Amino acid sequence: MRIVVIGGTGLIGSKLVSILRQRGHEVLAASPDSGVNTITGEGLAEALAGAQVVVDVANSPSFEDAAVLKFFETSGRNLLAAETAAGVQHHVALSVVGTDRLQESGYFRAKMAQENLIKDSPVPYTILRSTQFFEFMGRIAQSSASGQEVHVSPALVQPIVSDEVAAALADISVGAPTNGMIEVAGPDRLRLDELVRRALIASQDTREVVTDGQARYFGAKLNDQSLIPDDDALIGATLFDDWLSDSTLQKPPQKAAPSRTPASAA
Repeated sequence: MRIVVIGGTGLIGSKLVSILRQRGHEVLAASPDSGVNTITGEGLAEALAGAQVVVDVANSPSFEDAAVLKFFETSGRNLLAAETAAGVQHHVALSVVGTDRLQESGYFRAKMAQENLIKDSPVPYTILRSTQFFEFMGRIAQSSASGQEVHVSPALVQPIVSDEVAAALADISVGAPTNGMIEVAGPDRLRLDELVRRALIASQDTREVVTDGQARYFGAKLNDQSLIPDDDALIGATLFDDWLSDSTLQKPPQKAAPSRTPASAA
C-alpha cells in the first residue's frame, strides 16, 4: 500500500513512517524539507500520485490565534483538494481529545476547523483524537512558566506515550475509513499539575509547580472533563511513571509541535 505521511519527520510522523515501513508499506515522509508543502501546494500532486492513504500529522509552527487558524484551514483545503484529484481512498488525521470542549482556545478552534474541513470533503476519512503526550509535559511547563514558578491546572488528564499514538495511527491507516472519530488515551488518569511536577523533578528542573485552578491550557480554562476521552476510547498500556523512570533524558525533536503544545503535534 502506498501511504503519504504529511508531517512525516516530526515526533509522531517519524514513528509512524517507521512502523508502516516495517510492515511492508511504501511510505513517503512528506514535509517542506522534502519538497512537499501543504501551505503553498508545492509538490502535493507529485507526492500524492498513486497514494491510497494520506495521514496528516502536521502541526502549525505558530500557536497565535490567527496564524494557527490560517495554517490548518489553508493546509487542510490544499491537502484535501489534492487528495480528491489524486483519488486517495482514505484520509487519516491526528487531532486532540477535548477539541470540541475547549473552543475558547485559538489552537482548539483551529483544530475544529481542520476537522470540519475533513468531514465536508468527499475523501473517506478517519480522525484520531489523542490525549496529551508524555513527552510534552516539559513544554506545558514552559508555556505556563513565570520566573521560577509554573502555574498549572489540577484538572484530570489521561496522557499517553507517543509510541502508542503512532501505533494506533498505523492500524487505522491500513484499515477501512470509519468516516468518524476514534479516541486514544493512556491507561491512568492523573492531575495535570502533578504530572508536570514529576516531569520537572525527573529532569532536575528546580522551578516550583503551583497548583492553580485558574491557570490556562493553551488559552483555555480546564475542568476534570476537558481532556478526558469517552468510555470507548482506545487505551494504551504504558504508565507515566514507568515511562518517566526510563525516559527522563528524552526530549522531543525541536521541529515537533506543541504537542503542546496540544497533542496533535506531529
